Amino acid sequence: MALSPVNQRRFAQFKAHRRGWYSLWLFLVLFVLSLGAELIANDKPLVLRYDSSWYFPVFKRYAETEFGGELPLQANYKSPYIQELIAEKGGWMLWPPIPFSYDSINYELDVPAPAPPSGVNWLGTDDQGRDVLARVIYGLRISVLFALTLTLCSSVLGVMAGALQGFYGGWVDLAGQRFLEIWSGLPVLYLLIIMASFIQPNFWWLLGIMLLFSWMSLVDLVRAEFLRGRNLEYVRAARALGMRDSAIMFRHILPNAMVSTMTYMPFIITGAIGTLTALDFLGFGLPPGSPSLGELVAQGKANLQAPWLGITAFAVLAILLSLLVFIGEAARDAFDPRK
Repeated sequence: MALSPVNQRRFAQFKAHRRGWYSLWLFLVLFVLSLGAELIANDKPLVLRYDSSWYFPVFKRYAETEFGGELPLQANYKSPYIQELIAEKGGWMLWPPIPFSYDSINYELDVPAPAPPSGVNWLGTDDQGRDVLARVIYGLRISVLFALTLTLCSSVLGVMAGALQGFYGGWVDLAGQRFLEIWSGLPVLYLLIIMASFIQPNFWWLLGIMLLFSWMSLVDLVRAEFLRGRNLEYVRAARALGMRDSAIMFRHILPNAMVSTMTYMPFIITGAIGTLTALDFLGFGLPPGSPSLGELVAQGKANLQAPWLGITAFAVLAILLSLLVFIGEAARDAFDPRK
């Protein structure tokens, strides 16, 4: 599908912003790699050959009895016993680059946990002996998916609320603004902390609670565009021709309002990642044991004698948030009508 001349100019302007353009590609590479975290960091082999048969433990669970063992439990492929059983049949295993999952504990450490970086644990381990790099990869995926989902849902709600207020005005706008003033004054973080005291938080619970408040960030932008656009001549002409209000809103005014919305989205993603990290750091975020960047920050704070934990958490968050900010700056310049 060919782009319109206006969108072609916007794309060229975005591409001319070198810092934002390269940041977009680097962010996409990191995000795509994190989506395949199980293929990069896992305590199960990617491929296993045993007795002339192929097995894929990373995708399917196999009992120990499948390889001549005695217990009908999931096989521990790092166990010397299982490895000997497989080797007796001329089998072999292909391991991922990082042979640890986010919850795998390295029981063969030479020093007490948290262990410093080594050839086995490239970024060291935390105070429970879990591989830091594996937890970073899985935590990055959760953080980005959470932020993208929250941004998409909040954008839909914010655009709809702003469109209704700006298009109809009057009592609809007045009542909406008073509701926003009251709703935005609620202390979101305190409410999350209070609710976490009697509800076990999880991914969807946190998403729903944060969605109740995050949609307000786009209302004012969209409302202003609809207040301006509803009095333009082509909108009045469409009304005179009997076009429905919904068609006027979404076919004629909304495309102009989406310009400001698109430029603001990367910053909403940044705020969502920061909020989730803060909640996990305070212990009110994802369930204990979940791979989380905020939990890694808490590990660094609790283990000052292990500086690699704090340095890793700082570097990952700084790089991730900086990439998103640079992408937002490039999108803002690309959609700027003055350029």
